[in-house]
Amino acid sequence: MQPTDFFKCLADDTRLRCLMLIQQATELCVCELMEALDESQPKISRHLAQLRQCGLLLDRRDGKWVYYRLNPDLPAWTHKVLSEAVADNQAYIADNRQRLKDMANRPERSICC
Repeated sequence: MQPTDFFKCLADDTRLRCLMLIQQATELCVCELMEALDESQPKISRHLAQLRQCGLLLDRRDGKWVYYRLNPDLPAWTHKVLSEAVADNQAYIADNRQRLKDMANRPERSICC
């Protein structure tokens, strides 16, 4: 992955927040990201599709639900950038993390929403 492609993928607030939350949580489903970002399903799904097309995310289907995680095959430098971005910018996603924590009926990994 070229640095320009990587940073272009992150040049949107929604995509960046999704990626930072997923990096911190390891794996999240669409409904969790909708709650955390207080956004509609079509908007979240569109941005997740872009991140998947960039090669930053992988998805996993569990029945009708889709879970997203970081692509483990990304170059090491991308993981380092994301880890440092999350560690050094907790305030940036603090509200999102709190909404996720407060989410009623948070999905189990075997069922969702």
